[in-house]
Order: sequence, then structure tokens, then C-alpha cells
Amino acid sequence: MFTLMQLPYEKNALHPYMSDKTLDFHYGKHHQTYVDNLNKLITGTDLDGLSLEDIIVKTYGEIDKQAVFNNAAQVFNHNLFWQCLTPNQEEKVMPENLKAALVGSFGSQEEFYNKFKEVATSQFGSGWAWLIKNENGLEIIKTSNAENPIALKLQPLFALDVWEHSYYLDYQNRRGDFIDVVLHNLVNWQFVATNL
Repeated sequence: MFTLMQLPYEKNALHPYMSDKTLDFHYGKHHQTYVDNLNKLITGTDLDGLSLEDIIVKTYGEIDKQAVFNNAAQVFNHNLFWQCLTPNQEEKVMPENLKAALVGSFGSQEEFYNKFKEVATSQFGSGWAWLIKNENGLEIIKTSNAENPIALKLQPLFALDVWEHSYYLDYQNRRGDFIDVVLHNLVNWQFVATNL
């Protein structure tokens, strides 16, 4: 059985960039529902007892297991998303190895921010924007709905939730403002660098 992960900070810790009301709904309702649904769907099946990653890989593209995939992937995606955020100023300092990797892949840190915002903003409807690591370095991709890099056999470093429930209470329809605020004020770059 899966349980809702413990947030690495208090629900009001990301204020003023992300309100505790958003955390109440996004973490406390949406994320919790994905966990609850996943447990109901896998109990008593051959997927019971597998890791989230294994469930995602086994169910990706399987029409009869679409609901399992959606909920497992959303649990994974949100687990990563919450860990990628921090109120701690020291954790927001980008390590030199990550800076170098971003410069090597995108030309500059600023160009990375611009490209990430462009990709995240261009995701039509619900989905995610990701910084991933592949054999060529770092890349920014977007995925629809629950799809994620694990399903695509890619290594995620940073996840940004661009479903409306992620930002609507604080930013209404201003997704671009939400993306800017997260990139420049909330990312735990120390955590992102751990999988380089």
C-alpha cells in the first residue's frame, strides 16, 4: 500500500509564492486522491507490492491499465514535484556542477530559464514540464496529463506541475507568472543536482 509522502516543509512554508490554501488542495486533496485511487486499483492484483516506477513501466500504454498508470504516474510526479521545491535559501543555491551542466546544454543559465518557461507555457492543457538527463546532457521536455520521463525511459531531474490545480488559486490563468515564480524563487537546486 502506498501512502501520501510527507512534505519536506510545512504547508505554509512556500508563502508568498505558493499559498497554504494551494497546498491544502493540491497536496492534501489531489495528491491524496491519486494515492487512494492507486491503492484501490492495485489491491489484490499482480501489481500489488511493486514500486511506483515498476507499476508505471508495466502499465504504460496498456489500455486496460490506463487508470492504474494515470494514478501511479501522478503519485510519482507529485512526489518529485514537492521535493523539487524548498523554502530554504541554502537549498535554492545552484551547485556548480548543475550550473556547468545547464550552460553545456543550453548555453547559459538564463537561456535554460527561458527555454524551460517556453516549454512549460506551451503545454496545451494539463501536464508537466521536466528537466531530464540523457546521454547527450540535459534536455527540457513536456508531457501531457500523467505521462512522465519514467514511462519514456528517461531520467527526471526536475518536475514542474502545469495542471491548473497547481497554480489557479494563487495565479488564476497566469501560468507564465507561476512558472517564473517557481523557477526563480522555489526550486531546490541542491535536490535537482543529486541525480546528475
